[in-house]
Amino acid sequence: MKSAGFAVRGVIEGFYGRPWSHEQRLDLLGFLGARGMNTYVYAPKADRPSWRETGTRGLGELAERGRQAGVDVVYCLSPGLSLRYSDARDVRTLCEAFERAMEAGAAGAGLLLDDIPMRLRHPQDVGAFDDLAEAQLALVDAVFARTGRLIVCPTVYCGDADDPYVRAMGLIDARVELFWTGRSICSPTIDLADAAAVTRALNRAPIYWDNYPVNDVAMGHELHIGPYRGRDRHLYRFATGVVANGMELYESSKIAFATVADYLRDPEGYDPEESWERALADLVGDGEDLAAYRVFADNVRGSCLEPHDAPRLTGVLEQWAFERESGDAAAAGRLLAVHAQELLDAAGHLLRGPVRRRALVEEARPWLEEFEQGALALLAAARQDVRPHPRRPARKRVFGDCLEELSW
Repeated sequence: MKSAGFAVRGVIEGFYGRPWSHEQRLDLLGFLGARGMNTYVYAPKADRPSWRETGTRGLGELAERGRQAGVDVVYCLSPGLSLRYSDARDVRTLCEAFERAMEAGAAGAGLLLDDIPMRLRHPQDVGAFDDLAEAQLALVDAVFARTGRLIVCPTVYCGDADDPYVRAMGLIDARVELFWTGRSICSPTIDLADAAAVTRALNRAPIYWDNYPVNDVAMGHELHIGPYRGRDRHLYRFATGVVANGMELYESSKIAFATVADYLRDPEGYDPEESWERALADLVGDGEDLAAYRVFADNVRGSCLEPHDAPRLTGVLEQWAFERESGDAAAAGRLLAVHAQELLDAAGHLLRGPVRRRALVEEARPWLEEFEQGALALLAAARQDVRPHPRRPARKRVFGDCLEELSW
């Protein structure tokens, strides 16, 4: 095992949407500690406009719970949309906000400069600095001098490591950590060669801000409850750590988080499907609840890490089409009916049965309701004269890529 390879192992609350509640954050700290994770990064996108006024209410309790669980709480601010880099008052206001957070118990500070324009916009900044990178280097130096532990998300945080801006970020004090998300914002894979190139460009091994299971913005129709995958088993050689970005759906996020924890604990021995089965058993329960949720979850796998929504259903539909084309419509109907009924039973139990983990199920209700409608459509297809249709458009939350193959 190589668990010591990742110094930073955790979760970042860095999604667009409704932030998690204080109670959920307290619960998360215990969840992370129990799974060998050691970092929670507080970075709600909703706080971005108010960095000058953001207080530290509740931070002390979070920090204390974190200490009890062995989890560092890192407090982030995102001043990039309005801060004037050349204004000493703005810089002082930012530094004082971080100092208050550290006094309240935060173990570190996070300066987030992501999702902002790549050019200086304030006239006084244009006159004071040659470019955005120079201005940000000065800001990072000022904040690091006042905090002692700092993680920075640069404005270019993914893509080509040979980018001039990225190389400029490599000039930051080596004691400052830098976030990186991979080849893209939501990277399907993170391979060792790319990680090595990023490490060379930044002059340090980055902390991967991994955008999974987050499902904000264009991914809002997806429910990311599949396992963590696509990360090199030797990534720890060129990464200080990984923090997984969650969904607004807190209970659902924990399924993926549990698999992230397994990967970070033993990246060389990690098996995504085995980890996922353990996570479902731990977080969903046992018996009929687990059986039903597993059926549902197997049909909402689509994400940046997994291109196929419902691989088992796809196989059933392929066999159904083969049986029909072979002239055995009755066998085709029986095959599809059995599978459709399995899906329908699972949906019915989760939506209306005595489920123990009701909060988890309620978060998934929009997907479950479409899952049930999809199962009914499959059942109808099994009983009627339905043929494959190559061009019918469909955009569903649940196995839409499969249902578009059906035409009445």
